[in-house]
Amino acid sequence: MDQLIDAAARALAGGDPIGALQRVALRTDAPALALRGIAMAQLGEFRRARALLRSAARAFDPRDTLARARCTVAEAEVALASRELAWPTQAIDAACTALEAHGDLANAAHARLLQARRSLLIGRIDAAERAVLGLDQGRLPPASRAVYELVVAGIETRRLHIRAARAALARATDAAIQARIPALMAEVESMLRALNAPAARLIARGSQRPLLCDDVEMLLASAALVIDACRLSVRLPGSVVSLATRPVLFTLVRTLAEAWPGGASRVALATQAFRLRRADESLRARLRVEIGRLRRLLRPLAGIEATALGFRLVPGGTAEVVVLALPSEAEDAAVLALVGDGESWSTSALALALGISQRSIQRSLESLAAARKVQAFGRGRARRWTLRQVPGFTTSLLLPAALPID
Repeated sequence: MDQLIDAAARALAGGDPIGALQRVALRTDAPALALRGIAMAQLGEFRRARALLRSAARAFDPRDTLARARCTVAEAEVALASRELAWPTQAIDAACTALEAHGDLANAAHARLLQARRSLLIGRIDAAERAVLGLDQGRLPPASRAVYELVVAGIETRRLHIRAARAALARATDAAIQARIPALMAEVESMLRALNAPAARLIARGSQRPLLCDDVEMLLASAALVIDACRLSVRLPGSVVSLATRPVLFTLVRTLAEAWPGGASRVALATQAFRLRRADESLRARLRVEIGRLRRLLRPLAGIEATALGFRLVPGGTAEVVVLALPSEAEDAAVLALVGDGESWSTSALALALGISQRSIQRSLESLAAARKVQAFGRGRARRWTLRQVPGFTTSLLLPAALPID
């Protein structure tokens, strides 16, 4: 590696893409193209970054599998930063294998972290955990160690192990400060703010209040019968009945829980569950059938008894009945929550992350744009949606060669 390439790589490692470009902006050799691509990614120019990285991969000798693997991983990082989550995972798997075979363990670990972060974004928690399993964070450079701890914090948060998540974020903060990369420190601070923001609402006895993640963890460990509207389930410590595939039954149990300790009328239950303004005799008959099904499913946790006007939820023992709801249950709340991470999202990535059709995502985005809550950049397939004026950029650096750790 010549002196200019080495200086440009070190500038990127320090979070200085302008300094890197000043050294290699006019060069067209393969290492310079790769560095220019990474610098452009840090500046938010994702399309240009991708083009430069592909040019670099073509410019390297076909037998130089190590350099080409690094370019593949760098391109995957750009795809992650620009929220193009449908990139082929087989390519990065092959690149990771090549990096490990050539002894470039730092970049191989970086590739694993990219896979884990993608899995977290699309809700595949077990896959994210498998991706980082076996990584020795003690041997990672500070920037990669911070990303590793961010992944661990994301996994623990989604599993509602908030104390473990906060410990991981404390370690991520230390590593980010050691790395001295402003964008990485900003990402850690952003996750800390998210962890300290209201994560849900508690509805009980006709009132409601916001809950932090720590409060949610304590609630689920308590003796209360929790009607979990975030995961469409009914919970007691050590026992969970999932109703994720039975939305009508979940609506019924939630309506009963919100009316507790009193009962809910048959009219209220039928209109809520079947989305109709009026309940006729046929709906009342269907309601009896659905209540019977719900009663059988909830038998280990609670009972349902008939009243003069409707039905009442009867928890076992002295358990309280509470509803755990999302902070906002507006129609477009899930889309807004994802776009609110400050990165630029494509409609295809949002559809993949939420598991709904791309056309539904487009309708939600159009509605949010009309309300001036989101804005778009670009056109056609390059169109991206965000809450901020400036698109996001990559935070974890992939260099074309492993640098020595000072």
